[in-house]
Amino acid sequence: MDSEEVKASEEEKTTREETAEETEKQAEHAEGTETEEENVSEKKGFFGKKKKDKKDTQIEDLTDKLRRQMAEFDNFRKRTEKEKSGMFEMGAKSVVEKLLPVVDNFERGLASVPEDQKEDPFVAGVDKVYKQLLTVFDELGVKPIEAVGQPFDPNFHNAVMHVEDDEQGENVVIEEFQKGYMYHDSVVRHSMVKVAN
Repeated sequence: MDSEEVKASEEEKTTREETAEETEKQAEHAEGTETEEENVSEKKGFFGKKKKDKKDTQIEDLTDKLRRQMAEFDNFRKRTEKEKSGMFEMGAKSVVEKLLPVVDNFERGLASVPEDQKEDPFVAGVDKVYKQLLTVFDELGVKPIEAVGQPFDPNFHNAVMHVEDDEQGENVVIEEFQKGYMYHDSVVRHSMVKVAN
């Protein structure tokens, strides 16, 4: 082969390589436009509406989960606060319940003092301590239940005696044997009463 033939064959070879590269590029370009068209067709659904991308769907799912978790945590926080206040109420109620016999003993002791000894300094001191205890009860929200002259209510009164009395109305409390007390809206101890029939 002479030099001209070699030169011609090399040129032919280069031309073939260039056309092969060009064909390859065109194929890649065509492939790229097909995938773009597929992406566009994926995003657009029937009647030209856009379909959600996988990422968008996943973001919405995660956002929804986050919102649910936040709501659940908020409900949990409210529930625990309610339980805490309920436990405090129960604890305070049990302390008040244990102090009520002390109040009863003060009342019995002061009721048994004869009239001529009411001015005695010791009796006056005991009376002041009793009044101070009632003031503290009042500040805490502990109130005595009104009983005498009120209609009988089983939610507040405990009937231990029934008496036939025409002067009193039917189911009216005529005597109180033991005071009942309420702590806020709940009964700590029912009043022990005598009821007219």
